[in-house]
Amino acid sequence: MAQDEGPATSEALAAAMNTNPVVLRRLMGGLRDAGFVVSQKGHGGGWVLSCALDRITLSDVYQALGAPKLVSLGFREDNPSCLVALAVNHALAGAAHEAEALLLKRFGAVTLATLSADFHRRMAQHKAKGHTHQLRDHSHEVI
Repeated sequence: MAQDEGPATSEALAAAMNTNPVVLRRLMGGLRDAGFVVSQKGHGGGWVLSCALDRITLSDVYQALGAPKLVSLGFREDNPSCLVALAVNHALAGAAHEAEALLLKRFGAVTLATLSADFHRRMAQHKAKGHTHQLRDHSHEVI
């Protein structure tokens, strides 16, 4: 979206991400509520970024998307009645919390500008090597 000269439609973004436009609109709604994108209605409308990529971290995106569970080890029940499930949950809980905390810390250190620069560097290297096979078109992804 950062490289697009105009709004990107939900359909175009969903196609680039290989998902359904309805799913994409739900995700974009969270990003809109956080102030990262705006939607323009009508003919020629779509989604546009509303702030610079260097101001958005992966942590910001994670929070805007509802802070989904990052590590899902053990049983899904919080208070299972099965003694085996209780033992597994007890054994894995600390490690899962530590892993999640480490991921969240790293998310806060990575901006979308960093990801965009890395993508463009890799794309230039790919083209410089003369690769002829098609890369999936990521030009409309949320970077």
